[in-house]
Amino acid sequence: MDTTLRDGEQTSGVSFSASEKLTIAQLLLTELKVDRIEIASARVSEGEFQAVKKITEWATANGFIDKVEVLTFVDGEVSINWMLEAGAKVMNLLTKGSLNHLTHQLKKAPEQHFNEVGAVIALANKKGIECNVYLEDWSNGMRHSKDYVFAYLDFLAEQPVKRVLLPDTLGVLIPSETYEYLHEIVNRYPHVHFDFHAHNDYDLATANVLEAVKAGVHGLHLTINGMGERAGNAPLASAIAVLNDYMKDVKTSVEEQELYKVSKLVETFSGFRIPVNKPVVGENVFTQTAGIHADGDKKNNLYYNDLLPERFGRKRKYALGKTSGKANIENNLQQLGIQLSDEDLKKVTQRIIELGDRKEAVTQADLPYIISDVLDSSAIEEKVQIENYVLSHSKNLRPSATIRVNFNGEIFEEHAQGDGQYDAFMNALKKVYVKKDIELPLLTDYAVRIPPGGKTDALCETIITWMHKGREFKTRGLDSDQTVSAIQATQKMLNII
Repeated sequence: MDTTLRDGEQTSGVSFSASEKLTIAQLLLTELKVDRIEIASARVSEGEFQAVKKITEWATANGFIDKVEVLTFVDGEVSINWMLEAGAKVMNLLTKGSLNHLTHQLKKAPEQHFNEVGAVIALANKKGIECNVYLEDWSNGMRHSKDYVFAYLDFLAEQPVKRVLLPDTLGVLIPSETYEYLHEIVNRYPHVHFDFHAHNDYDLATANVLEAVKAGVHGLHLTINGMGERAGNAPLASAIAVLNDYMKDVKTSVEEQELYKVSKLVETFSGFRIPVNKPVVGENVFTQTAGIHADGDKKNNLYYNDLLPERFGRKRKYALGKTSGKANIENNLQQLGIQLSDEDLKKVTQRIIELGDRKEAVTQADLPYIISDVLDSSAIEEKVQIENYVLSHSKNLRPSATIRVNFNGEIFEEHAQGDGQYDAFMNALKKVYVKKDIELPLLTDYAVRIPPGGKTDALCETIITWMHKGREFKTRGLDSDQTVSAIQATQKMLNII
């Protein structure tokens, strides 16, 4: 069960719009193919109600309504009526899984709590709502009040409940405890379906998920990018990867190829940035930096493991910097279609190491310029130069651009309008390249970076990602004017192609 839209949205500073929730829900069920999704908490807000209604309408029309779940509360018929009005059919009832929570938060005796829970379950079933039950703080319950937990499970085992949901609410479990507690419970109640819900406070959520499955648990609760309160929940991508590689007798429905795509979309909608070193979905996790590793990859894949990037719709990359060896640089040159002699390759390698020592970021797109600079040759020359341009922007008028391009000695001038100054510039450039019968790459990403605390005249770095003939590459420009830095990055692209 993916709970990105409920528990994941409890990440500090994250709030999805109704349309965003619907889009994510659709991707989770149709592209990633998770079994169930938990999409909201009942009674939270009018916006949450409208979001749930959008999802349940779509889910009903497309045969997914039984896979859509909502967190509810022991509040008589209030949550149930909210669900009925929103069109939801499956409730995950939040109850107390530790004596500590029951005594100090609800100030109730176990028998009273059980009776109230039983009344809600009975009412839900009467109204046609399927019921699962959360045991909040269950992990601490097993540590400090096991008798209470088993008394409660004895009660629930006799109730018309489809699943019992066991959360490590505060993320306190270590793997050995996870296995011990769940193994004992699964064996004691062989006819009950148990889900495990891990939190990542000690960075052990994925390890705990693996131990839970070994212990015989029947379901897992995961989130995209590990989103969730505090340190977050167990991340879907990592959990699926480890289960597929280390639990060969366990099968899931999740499509690995879709994990990265959905991860990036959720990152965009949430504003919750993925660390570059986050397993499976981080930008750097399939990038070899050390030259010895790149060399080993060429020699029988010595530095590969089972986490091949192609599994997740990604490609291996080779970073350029002070730890780059010849093999790293050769791999990048090969992707650019460039060959150098051993002597020239040594010179280029040394220059890249020097740049890395100065903490300069070196990309594959910089290689032709580094080669040209180091070798002082015309083997790779600037065949295309943007000699002049005029950019205009005024209120209530579309931005426009006039450009003068030197294409290998041939001069072109064009004018165009666009939705912004850079868009107008690109539209004018396209007119030039139509005359040359050359198709420009597709711009797939446009990122702007300004140093923290930078003033209005601070240097602005624009990094543009292009897709050309099935190959992705990046170019960058640096200037105090954002549009100028983008034009510099674009000129690099023109010469690379």
